[in-house]
Amino acid sequence: MTATVRDNKDRSRFELDVGDELAFANYRLTPSAVIITHTETPRALRGRGIASVLINGALDLIRRDGKKVVAGCGFVVDYLDRHPENADLVA
Repeated sequence: MTATVRDNKDRSRFELDVGDELAFANYRLTPSAVIITHTETPRALRGRGIASVLINGALDLIRRDGKKVVAGCGFVVDYLDRHPENADLVA
């Protein structure tokens, strides 16, 4: 899947378009970290790895901005556990 995750700053969420559907991860900002509070994938798209693509892209954007991440939802906690290569981002 080739996809581009974007940071919708007005809505405080990372977004990923998948066809006509939208997956997103809500966040809150602190001075040094991004707290991802909720990840949502449309029901019809679940089980296809889309949330993982979304969070991977969000982590790339967070890294690029020089911030850390706080896992505020269960999916992100599990994702970070499965991807120790991102340990440097964890606040």
